[in-house]
Amino acid sequence: MRELAQRLRRHIAIAAVATLCVAVAGAAHAQSNARVDDSASSKELARVKRAPGVRTTVAIYELRSAVPEVQVPAAQEMFVTALIKSGAFAVAERQRLNEGLMRERQLNSAGITAGPAAGQVAAARYVFEVVVSEANRGAGESAQSVNIGGMSVGGGKSADAIGLDVRIVDVQSGLVVDAVNVVKTIEARTSSVSGVGNLLGSLRGLSGKTMPINVDGESRSSRKEGVDRALRACIEVAVAELARRLAAD
Repeated sequence: MRELAQRLRRHIAIAAVATLCVAVAGAAHAQSNARVDDSASSKELARVKRAPGVRTTVAIYELRSAVPEVQVPAAQEMFVTALIKSGAFAVAERQRLNEGLMRERQLNSAGITAGPAAGQVAAARYVFEVVVSEANRGAGESAQSVNIGGMSVGGGKSADAIGLDVRIVDVQSGLVVDAVNVVKTIEARTSSVSGVGNLLGSLRGLSGKTMPINVDGESRSSRKEGVDRALRACIEVAVAELARRLAAD
């Protein structure tokens, strides 16, 4: 029994030191390099077949959000980026005509800049109406914990949900010709280990001895996907579906 207790003490002590070292190393190397988005939704968007010929011209006239955490201007930029990345659409700028395009045309007309004569602005074939329509907080939640000799090991996870609705309006007829809705789960996970010293003291007590010094260790971690990241994934999946549907028309 004494030999078993000694072995257990050695293994647990090593595990405790390793846990603390990993936690410290993780904090020291928290910085990461920037990279091109290679998420699953971005890859799905890249797999959309590009039809030969002129791309369909589209515009976004309305993007609304019922989710307080979502910034509408940022969400609109995400949607435009996804449309361009798909390779299936040419995006007609409508929201900021006076900020850039018209000013540049005025400079050209006044002879201040050298450029081609201004022509008509490209007409959109379809208009997209986008609504961030739902955010189900606490869609699922669970937690587990176990206590061994005073050492506590626990973990938990929760799941929220965010949804996106897109309506496709034909400019010529004014009819809503199609609609796409996408839902994504936002997962969060937590884990913790505490009271390692308590377990070591309990094991040492099996041999009738006490710990000469107080030893303890604790580790906590949590991870949750951001709302913006989840929204971008919804947008990219929606645009991929839009590209496939409109290409089939």
